[in-house]
Amino acid sequence: MKLARMEKELSQIELAKRTGVTRQTIGMIEAGAYNPSLNLCIAICKELDKTLNDLFWEDEE
Repeated sequence: MKLARMEKELSQIELAKRTGVTRQTIGMIEAGAYNPSLNLCIAICKELDKTLNDLFWEDEE
């Protein structure tokens, strides 16, 4: 998610404002320390022009 955010040239603060959460929440999601709600995942995907699979699916290898 961090890479996708940086590709859109958004700071954590900007993404947080656009999705209605705090910067700390975005930071914790990027660090893997917080599991966002489905609604928040969808809002983040819309802002970053990505799919849920692009940002939140973990491949088991």
